[in-house]
Order: sequence, then structure tokens, then C-alpha cells
Amino acid sequence: MIAVTSHTAHRLRTPRAAAVAGVVFSILLSVSLAIVRLAVPPYRADVGDWVTDPVRRSAVQFAIQLIPFAGMAFLWFIGVLRSHLGELEDQFFATVFFGSGLLFVASLFVCAMLAGGLLDTMARSQARLLDSDAFYLVRQVIGASMNIFAIRMAGVFMVSTSVIVFRTAILPRWIAFSGFACAVILLSIITNWPWIALLFPLWILVVSTCILVADVRPASLKHS
Repeated sequence: MIAVTSHTAHRLRTPRAAAVAGVVFSILLSVSLAIVRLAVPPYRADVGDWVTDPVRRSAVQFAIQLIPFAGMAFLWFIGVLRSHLGELEDQFFATVFFGSGLLFVASLFVCAMLAGGLLDTMARSQARLLDSDAFYLVRQVIGASMNIFAIRMAGVFMVSTSVIVFRTAILPRWIAFSGFACAVILLSIITNWPWIALLFPLWILVVSTCILVADVRPASLKHS
């Protein structure tokens, strides 16, 4: 009886922990992305005028400080979800799911690290750096690491997660179909419309909300 009770409690806690982590990640990343998009022009057209504006510069610094916490919540979301799936996890899609999630977080951290370093350097040598090629090089690297690598890895993560949802039926199938659709958008038009990156945290928020309100046991276990 003790073992059954312990197993049941673990089965109930694990999805809820994943959902809470997903909600935290979604809120933090959405806020961070929105602040950056509002304060900083697209990296291909950035001439550095936002750096001389203390309000916009402070807003970007605040957005950068949110990134590590968003990344930690996302890693928690991945780990708890994988733990819940257990033996039902397909090795191929589990590898893509885990690998794309790690690459997304790594690219996000690289982007935040470079942006933070750029702001710190600008605070010490603003005039010289703005007129140098180094500023434009770093801005191109930041924009590429976010829009090309991080968000496209997010699209791959959405595809693998949707496949897992579809195969295990831990969530309604419309979650999987919406994930496929959002992933296609992220993989195809992110460089043309950076605001579309918000699709990823919003989709994770929907998934997390469904986990909170639904019975997330795989279909093969729901009647066991």
C-alpha cells in the first residue's frame, strides 16, 4: 500500500512540477523578448542609438537578467517531463527533444552573455565602440544567435514534443497539431518578423496549462 501511494503521489507531482516550470519559463521569456523587441531595433538596422538612451538601456539590462532564470525553468520543464514519460519515451525523439532543448538554452545564454558584455563595454567606452566595426559585429552575432539558432532550435523542440504528445497521448492531439504549425512558422519566417519568436513561449504556456488541468498519464496507462 505504501509503494502504491508513493507511486501515485509521484505521478501527480511530476506533471504539476513540469507545468509550473513551463509557466515560469513562458512568462519570463515572453517579458524578456517583448522588452528587447520594443527597446532595440532589428539587428540588421541597428545603429546603436538605443545604447545612448538610459531608459532603453536599463530595460535591456533587465531583460538580460531574466534570461538565466528562464533557462533554468526550461531545463526543469524538460527534465520533469522526461521523468514522467519514463519507459514510454521513444529513444530517437527523446534525443531530439533533449538535444534541441539544450541547444536552445545554450544559444539563448550565448545571446544574453554577448548582449550583457556589449552593454558593459559600451558603458566604459561608448563613443569609440559605437563608431567601430566591433559593435556591428557583436550585434550581428547576437541577432544571429537568437533569431537563427535559438528560435530554430525552439522550432525543432516543438516538433519533437508534438510527436511525443501524438504518440503517447499524454495531452490532446490539438496540442501536437498546433505545435507542428507553430514550428513551421518559426523555422520559416523568424528572420523576417522577429516578433514571431513569442510563439514559442506562448505555446509552452498552453502546453503547461493543459498539463495542469488534464490527466497527463499516457493513454496506455489511463485505464491501468
